[in-house]
Amino acid sequence: GWYHLFYQYNPNSAIWVENITWGHAVSRDMIHWLHLPYAMLPDQPYDLRGVWTGSATTLPDGNIMMLYTGNTNVQVQNLAYPANLSDPLLLKWVKYSGNPVIAPPLGIDLLEFRDPSSAWAGIEKGQWFVTIGSQVGKTGVAFIYETTDFKRYKLLDEFLHSVPRTGMWECVDLYPV
Repeated sequence: GWYHLFYQYNPNSAIWVENITWGHAVSRDMIHWLHLPYAMLPDQPYDLRGVWTGSATTLPDGNIMMLYTGNTNVQVQNLAYPANLSDPLLLKWVKYSGNPVIAPPLGIDLLEFRDPSSAWAGIEKGQWFVTIGSQVGKTGVAFIYETTDFKRYKLLDEFLHSVPRTGMWECVDLYPV
């Protein structure tokens, strides 16, 4: 019965700099919002310079997997999940002990690999796809990864999409239509 909104927030400044955390708000009607304690803070070696954009996936068994970009001197993708699924406000989140789960592929600028979107399931049972924005040279690209457990990922051979002379792609997302 709750809508959850997670957002990047800098509690120390009105501008985008280090210390990006994940704010958390909930609503029953998407008009009136209740702001909750921060969902995630930059407190691990893989996200010390920020807990950046990510996405949530609700699995068929009801578990929720949250992928997000952690920033250090390398942008890596990390996994978090609710500490208690029976808490309707999802107040506490656990960062997976095996983080990071995805590092930039060889040849990619280490600070140009971010914003995972886990928006869709594959044809095979239990198969999920994740897209991550980046660039190769001056070509904007969307990498695509396959996973069945959100802990291990396989980079697929071809880009999901790419366009020359568009630079770094951020917040690539897919929606079923």
